[in-house]
Amino acid sequence: GSGDGQGQILQRFPEKDWEDNPFPQGIELFCQPSGWQLFPERNPPTFFVAVLTDINSERHYCACFTFWEAVESPQPQSHARNGEGREEEEEEASSLVQPAQLFAPKSLVLVSRLDHAEVFRNSLGLIYTIYVDGLSVSLENVIGNLLTCTIPITGGAQ
Repeated sequence: GSGDGQGQILQRFPEKDWEDNPFPQGIELFCQPSGWQLFPERNPPTFFVAVLTDINSERHYCACFTFWEAVESPQPQSHARNGEGREEEEEEASSLVQPAQLFAPKSLVLVSRLDHAEVFRNSLGLIYTIYVDGLSVSLENVIGNLLTCTIPITGGAQ
């Protein structure tokens, strides 16, 4: 087709909405403001932060890291027949022309009430690296570790 498509959420953390911080509806549209399109070449990863304001005038900082993955072409194309008959049929298998490889955008999104763009970039970059390198680390554990910190009490044990 035209290469246009719709975004879909493949995975989210947390899996269920938190009462005080619901999942932003339509976030898949926000990630690709130009639309979800296939491209003939792999584009470099991009990062941006936008501020969404909810009905209560509370700010939500949405960090979006988009990278490009190769996708399988829908179907090969063949040359038009020119009436050469049997010879044409024998060459049909070799006359299939594979379309150029296409690349689809994939986005990692972090939504926060805190404004820390550099932390968001580093966190999404780490998740991207783990995903691309195929490391055998559970993304759930990585995200849990990124979101958890221990703050020692003053004068207490470390």
